[in-house]
Amino acid sequence: MLLAPQRQALILEAIRRAGAVRVAELVEQFGVSDMTIRRDLDALVRQGAVQKVHGGAMAAGAASTYEPGFDAKSGLEEATKAALADAAAKRVEPGSVVALSAGTTTYAVASRLLEIPELTVVTNSLPIADLLWAAGRDGGEAVPSLLLTGGAPTRSAALVGALADQTIRSLHVDLLILGVHGVCEQAGLTTPNLAEAQTNRALIASARRTVVVADHTKWGVIGLSSFATLAEIDCFVTDDALPATVRNVLADAVGELVVVPAAG
Repeated sequence: MLLAPQRQALILEAIRRAGAVRVAELVEQFGVSDMTIRRDLDALVRQGAVQKVHGGAMAAGAASTYEPGFDAKSGLEEATKAALADAAAKRVEPGSVVALSAGTTTYAVASRLLEIPELTVVTNSLPIADLLWAAGRDGGEAVPSLLLTGGAPTRSAALVGALADQTIRSLHVDLLILGVHGVCEQAGLTTPNLAEAQTNRALIASARRTVVVADHTKWGVIGLSSFATLAEIDCFVTDDALPATVRNVLADAVGELVVVPAAG
């Protein structure tokens, strides 16, 4: 029989791996009572490690509807995002049509596309559009052609809504490079914004292949709305600060897992 601290450590590992757990599953796994598991979760809540939800618990963090702005996110994990961007850009073929979702990691990818010839870039990101437009204005020779979807801007500078979705549904792109607010085994890819979730679904449906770029801090974060399962992802690019147990989960679920060295 495990001692309470040992059981709680295993519960915390399961939450970090899957993003959330259910009380009933833990009761079955450990062969203890419902009340015992709830006491374990209460102990983890007091430590600030998890937050309780109906029927279980999830990783501690901000509310599922909280969405920091683009500028606030730009300063986080900069070196690691650069490494992810380098890896993702290697999957872009000259002359192809590439869609980039909104986000600071996809913004880093966009800067790598300036030297790849004859690209067409579709994006719902205002900062990415500004980056490409400025490069073209400054006379860059290989600057991609740009198609901005239109739509209503979110806090993270993503264009979403009916106009964006209608535009995207009319397109057929070779490769989508997708950033995420959060990801876990059960909830898949998530965002705090319902309209952005719908627009991301449209982007995935328009693409022949989908590459997700997400550093280790995104694992276990659960936004309000899911927009894709892990099985829908052709390639997932992350860094080796992600625990090995989580990397194993991803490797089993996605088409291809690419792990780059964590920076800094």
